[in-house]
Amino acid sequence: MEQKLKLNEFRVLYRYYRRYIGWYDHLLLGLLVWIESKVVFERTTNTVDEAIEEFNKLQDATTPDYVTPVYTEKPSETSTRLPEMRLTAPWYKERADTK
Repeated sequence: MEQKLKLNEFRVLYRYYRRYIGWYDHLLLGLLVWIESKVVFERTTNTVDEAIEEFNKLQDATTPDYVTPVYTEKPSETSTRLPEMRLTAPWYKERADTK
């Protein structure tokens, strides 16, 4: 009968409170199995919720802030048909000596 209990703490409780009276032991085992299932469910739910919360905190901290790049197009100096196209960050300032 103890094989139905998964956690050692509930097995110890069953061993301590059993009286070798059939109906009493069966009722005690049923109650312990029911309580154990509720305890296991709550523990797993709490553990998963904490892990998800921690993951979300890490994701928020490491996710970069994406900014839309600036698209510029000007005629090319080497070819008359193809323009020079550039994608740059909005904070990028073109130096005067590169123009």
